[in-house]
Amino acid sequence: MSGPQCCENPPTLDPSSGAGHVEKLGGLDAYVVGSLDSKLAIILLSDIFGYEAPNFRKLADKVAAAGFYVVAPDYFYGDAYDPENSERPIPIWVKDHGVELGYDDTLPVIQALKSKGMSKIGAAGFCWGGKGVVELNKRELIQAGAILHPALVTVDDIKGVKVPIAVLGAEVDEYASPELLKQFEEVLAAKPEVDGFVKVYPKTTHGWTVRYKDEDKAAAEEAHADMIQWFVKHVK
Repeated sequence: MSGPQCCENPPTLDPSSGAGHVEKLGGLDAYVVGSLDSKLAIILLSDIFGYEAPNFRKLADKVAAAGFYVVAPDYFYGDAYDPENSERPIPIWVKDHGVELGYDDTLPVIQALKSKGMSKIGAAGFCWGGKGVVELNKRELIQAGAILHPALVTVDDIKGVKVPIAVLGAEVDEYASPELLKQFEEVLAAKPEVDGFVKVYPKTTHGWTVRYKDEDKAAAEEAHADMIQWFVKHVK
């Protein structure tokens, strides 16, 4: 996860962005939006730029508007990747923030959500966050997962999924190429007991669903709608 695509079009972080608020959940600061009364939670595992990215929070707000209680934890403990910090390039930064932490740190978040009365939980992971969602899926700790332009997710990972999984990928992606996604699709087709959905969006590049430019916005919104429909189908 150290190639240039991971860092393209970085957001300007804004801790006050979004319609929700920040609270402690499972030991992590988390951006929270939506009604507790829904009893249906969606956890969003961010890319390397973290939970203060405005487009990421806009998407959280959009998911909440579909009837979910949405939680986007700060998996990086205030240390989201900063492309301006030349002393901590991606290969150094990721040593402190390995993708496996997306799974480890979500476990107490899931417990906290259950203590709030959530009866069903889904999770979506973007780039860095994709691996954590797959690990949660393998252990049936969520009702459904979605991974968007994931990093470091393997064919063996997909062979291990146990609950519905959607894979939304870019046409140009060094981490999750259309060729790799085709393999994911073949694995899922051989697992009729697990509902799977794989889609590649033309003229898009890695990270586009949360780091879109004007020319990518329509494709990003299409992916957002597809993800939300996936959760409406499997978590509601």
